[in-house]
Amino acid sequence: MASIHNAATTFDFLAVNCVPESHVWTEQKDYPVVPESAGNDAVPVVDMADGTEGAIAAVAQVAEEWGGFLLVGHGVPIELLVRVEEQIKCLLARPAPEKERAARGGDFKNGYGVPPYALYFSKLMWSEGYTFSAANVRSEFRRIWPDGGDEYMRFCDVMEEFHKEMRALGEKVLDMFYKVLGLSADHIAGGGVERQIRDTMTATMRLNMYPKCPEPERAIGLAAHTDSVFFTFIMQSLVPGLQLLRRGPDRWVTVPAQPGALPVLIGDLFHVLTNGRFHNVLHRAVVNQDRERVSVAYLIGPPKDMKVAPLDVAIRQGSKAAFRIVTWPEYMVAREKTFWNDGEALKILRVTEDEGDAELAQGMNK
Repeated sequence: MASIHNAATTFDFLAVNCVPESHVWTEQKDYPVVPESAGNDAVPVVDMADGTEGAIAAVAQVAEEWGGFLLVGHGVPIELLVRVEEQIKCLLARPAPEKERAARGGDFKNGYGVPPYALYFSKLMWSEGYTFSAANVRSEFRRIWPDGGDEYMRFCDVMEEFHKEMRALGEKVLDMFYKVLGLSADHIAGGGVERQIRDTMTATMRLNMYPKCPEPERAIGLAAHTDSVFFTFIMQSLVPGLQLLRRGPDRWVTVPAQPGALPVLIGDLFHVLTNGRFHNVLHRAVVNQDRERVSVAYLIGPPKDMKVAPLDVAIRQGSKAAFRIVTWPEYMVAREKTFWNDGEALKILRVTEDEGDAELAQGMNK
């Protein structure tokens, strides 16, 4: 599908009193929306302060049934999350020429602009953002602040502090997932593939701004998608907007915006890693008429050269590996071929009935 925009389109959202045709969202099938905390559709909460066993029991259920949950008791300071939000607002409030100077595209895979999957739609989304490697904050944001200065230093200091906290939290959550699969702490520390994943996880950050929208029912903040990574933490302002898709019957469930709570979303490659046991979750961002919304997606995935395949511990007795070995770049090619349609890229990776599993037992599981 041809796109009407490039990766760094700028648009003055506050200068319009109606949604222009370029942003009227008709691209995807929609489903009913249920309110927050609606009985069995209330987004589950995992409290890390409950102790290891309590948190693991909660994760075991929600990873299989939902593919996403709210994480509390995680220890990341709320005041840090407030500072992150402030810095995002300052960054994305900068003049359009400065942001366009840091545009994605060409030699720059990171930078200001829409997420890559947005380019496959003919309509624009009611948001703007900036994507970058969490390990390269200072070099990346010289594109915004070529001369450095106090604003540059404040921004980089906050983003690096956030990265440090979230990377450590990512290891703790990964360990919880491992324990749900039945792995002991000794096994995880033993130097096998599980330890390799833990030690080499990479992090990408996506900063998002969703301005107030005069006709929110006609627009979308971010279109429905799954994340390609292992799992994603979302830091969001106290304005609801993130929605998860619940299956059977399909309906959108709004994630509450609670102080300090971090939504955790399971991605496609973790679905592969767990042989389909932990479900990736389709999610989207909606907008509203009264308040702007800010979020950060902290996406944790494998290094580019790592071969991802179902872990031995995830292949239950009498079953086979359900997915082929794939690297992250190879998977992204598969997603591009399917135009990011719901679950289609994962279907390409599925092993057919007449394929043996001897080859699949190699790679990561050696």
